Amino acid sequence: MVLTVTNRQARQVILHLQGLTRPPNQKFEPGELLAMIEQLGFVQVDSIQWVERAQHMILAARSQAYRPRDLKRLLEKDRTLFEHWTHDASVIPTRFYAYWKHRFTRHEAKIHAKFSNWQGEGFLSHCPQLMDHIRDHGAVRSRDLDKPQKAQSAPLEMWQWHDGKAALEFLWRTGKLVISGRDGFQKIYDVPERVLTGATLDESVSHASFVDWACRSALDRLGFGTPGDIARYWDLISIKEATAWADSHLNQGDANNTLRTINVVGHDKTVIKTLIARADIESVIASLPPVPSRIRALSPFDPVVRDRKRLEWLFGYEYRIEIYVPEAKRRWGYYVFPLLEGERLIGRIDMRARRTHDQLEVKRVWLEKGVRFAPGRRARLDGELLRQARLANVKNIVWLDGAEPD
Repeated sequence: MVLTVTNRQARQVILHLQGLTRPPNQKFEPGELLAMIEQLGFVQVDSIQWVERAQHMILAARSQAYRPRDLKRLLEKDRTLFEHWTHDASVIPTRFYAYWKHRFTRHEAKIHAKFSNWQGEGFLSHCPQLMDHIRDHGAVRSRDLDKPQKAQSAPLEMWQWHDGKAALEFLWRTGKLVISGRDGFQKIYDVPERVLTGATLDESVSHASFVDWACRSALDRLGFGTPGDIARYWDLISIKEATAWADSHLNQGDANNTLRTINVVGHDKTVIKTLIARADIESVIASLPPVPSRIRALSPFDPVVRDRKRLEWLFGYEYRIEIYVPEAKRRWGYYVFPLLEGERLIGRIDMRARRTHDQLEVKRVWLEKGVRFAPGRRARLDGELLRQARLANVKNIVWLDGAEPD
């Protein structure tokens, strides 16, 4: 008989596997921050610092004692994390580096085509010279390179780079260079042998082991999903590869007993999907800890929020980041944060750290249908605003006129 997972159980599984059942008032002890990032698999990096950057908000949602210097230490001193690409720029445990070697080679032609479409082929001629310069003279930032004079009088589009910057990014995306650190938020590029250990650089895995790891490790973190969900988690393999992997284990029997199918009930109770699941899904459900009842503002790039279609189906929560939407067409705002209360997404908040004014500014709060702004909920939100202000290193919280929900 196929196991049916209720909607509440499904949401609890997701929150648990993504680290949100951990008591958020506990600090990360030595080794626990790295363990949390390994549990998540990766943490997306974003340059926008509306309150704090995405990578820091993601980790602070799991421990209020987290501070950005903690991540910097793992990246730039301990070297237990490296920066590269999943579906976007991310910090990734260094022990996964051998699997990213497959990405370097598999994606090189695609990245070449993409960059050539943006830049033309000129950036490629800079690559050998750049590699020699960095080997001989040390790490560089893109601003260390002289920008060539452009013949055209029109300004470059925001997504275009000068050829030297494009060459650095191409070399990084294809594994020839690594990010050794950040100057502010600007990448510092270096050769891998000066940043990573010989053991890390020498380790390799077969293609079959790479595909198996990409699928199993994704399912470990998702709990359940479609082949598309599995493939998209890391963006390392194709949906076709994930489908073939799942079919081979489900149809022929899995000697390691690590796959099964389950039925999962959606938010509105009318849509039930048959999905691939970890074989231990029943024991995961049976041992679920309670989800903390506090309110937490999530980054738009939090792993719980990232897959918008899955989010809407399971949580009944529609979300779209509107930074690229013209202001007149925005439904909510430029950079709006989902609000998680316990196991429910109850609303969203438009807030911003105004560091020059030493304040966290609350522009607007919206609550989902049926959610009331009762005194207890207001108190929980006030507590979260205090935590966000501490993370952003500002002292005051200011509610603008009209910010409170109707």
